Amino acid sequence: QVQLVESGGGLVQAGGSLRLSCSASGSIVSINDMDWYRQAPGKQRELVASTTRGGSTNYADFVKGRFTISRDNAKNTVYLRMNTLKPEDTAVYYCNAEIFTLGVGWADYWGQGTQVTVSA
Repeated sequence: QVQLVESGGGLVQAGGSLRLSCSASGSIVSINDMDWYRQAPGKQRELVASTTRGGSTNYADFVKGRFTISRDNAKNTVYLRMNTLKPEDTAVYYCNAEIFTLGVGWADYWGQGTQVTVSA
């Protein structure tokens, strides 16, 4: 069984910063891409940033220059540093990872989400 657990969300004023963490645990053999998504009320879930096992990164245009994704492969953990936050960044942020286990093989797993609220 694999679990992804996010932490680091909260309430922050516009212009502030937060750092999200997501740790994967369980019978993990390997992890490929690790991603952050977000979903605002009444909107579809959207990709925020992604990183490969080798460290390559991609960002949605709406966070480029403000957010930084990174990962620690030894800890099976991915981070999202969010700077210059805007009220429109308010959403539930979800971690997603492509993980290989002996019982299942490759599969996508999701965390439970962490709320980020940015006040004007």
